Amino acid sequence: MLVKQHGNNQEAVTEVTDERREDLEPGDRVTINNNLSITGKLERGLDARAQAMQVDHSPEATYDDIGGIEDQIEGVRETVEMPLESPDVFDSVGIDPPSGVLLHGPPGTGKTMLAKAVANQTDATFISMAGSELVQKFIGEGSKMVRDLFEVARENEPAVIFIDEIDAIASQRTDSKTSGESEVQRTMMQLLSELDGFDDRGDVMIIAATNRFDMLDEALLRPGRFDRLIEVPKPDVDAREEIFQIHTEEMNLEDDIDFEGLAEMAADASGADIRSICTEAGMFAIRDGREVVSESDFFQAREEVLEDEEEENHAEASQPSSPAFA
Repeated sequence: MLVKQHGNNQEAVTEVTDERREDLEPGDRVTINNNLSITGKLERGLDARAQAMQVDHSPEATYDDIGGIEDQIEGVRETVEMPLESPDVFDSVGIDPPSGVLLHGPPGTGKTMLAKAVANQTDATFISMAGSELVQKFIGEGSKMVRDLFEVARENEPAVIFIDEIDAIASQRTDSKTSGESEVQRTMMQLLSELDGFDDRGDVMIIAATNRFDMLDEALLRPGRFDRLIEVPKPDVDAREEIFQIHTEEMNLEDDIDFEGLAEMAADASGADIRSICTEAGMFAIRDGREVVSESDFFQAREEVLEDEEEENHAEASQPSSPAFA
């Protein structure tokens, strides 16, 4: 039998007795001694970190909490919810349901919140993780976590896997020979295999999100892996007005708040920026000892939030790039 040691990635051929051979199947985990002889069979184990990524309590976010991206919400619902709740619709038409959805766009536009809303709405098991969690130090460890992640999902069908910051493990492949780059590429190859391999994925839907769509490897973007590529852009003026109304719904406001004016004031702001502006406006009222938030508080908050962000971006852009070391 061929035995592979995951710790040092070595393989060896070893003899086994006829009695033990009957008890073993390809893929089993076994114990070996110093002579590489098989001494026992281990129960199939899953990485505890993969099991810990299962979301036990649904997030509180709903589709009503997300403003200005109605078309994107509909696209996600068609891709994720409909195949799980109404699979007969696809059978009657004679097509396979979309295999997954990739959300891409600038930071703070609602990609992660959209995934949380899916977790809230569906009865499926929801498994959430960040791509950076799959970047592991030792050879083969990241690939094993990917396998275990999908195994947890298959054991809890129907299931939805959400991978945030997928660019951490799915960036364009290079000719780099460093061990770190090679391990990340091995992890991505395992992910590609799970997305569109020989094994049936079952009722497991995939949602992924990234702020760096331009960095993703083309192999990840081809049909069969992510059939829906949905851009989540920064909100326009109408969307910003809707987002302001959502985030101020429970705030104690003056009666004459001009939401259209606030939306125009917060030009180029993302949904996350608008949420911060609303919070900061409330803080201005608290500092002044008031219980009612005025329109001027929002204008002050806009200066506080967006100007700080612009200064931070300018400082990052002006810093000289550091030399890379391998």
